[in-house]
Amino acid sequence: MKLNRADVQRVAVLARLHLSEHQEGELTTQLDAILDYMAKLNEIDTSKVEPFSHATDETNAFREDKVTNRPDAEALLANAPGRDGTFFKVPKIIE
Repeated sequence: MKLNRADVQRVAVLARLHLSEHQEGELTTQLDAILDYMAKLNEIDTSKVEPFSHATDETNAFREDKVTNRPDAEALLANAPGRDGTFFKVPKIIE
């Protein structure tokens, strides 16, 4: 796909970018190269390739989710102006 300067100017307007003529020329060349590469990738037969979500075969690289620092309700509510059991007691603001 051949990209021209008018295409780059249109994209710049849509993206609200202010480009100099030099930048327009550079972007025209760079974006055209990217689109050419994408066209090459589209020519590759990928019908026998399984889709994947990760580049490696790791199934779960995360640690097990365990609670290690259970909060102490008494310490958390020590400075509360009012409390009801293990809850903060606040004035009613909605009637």
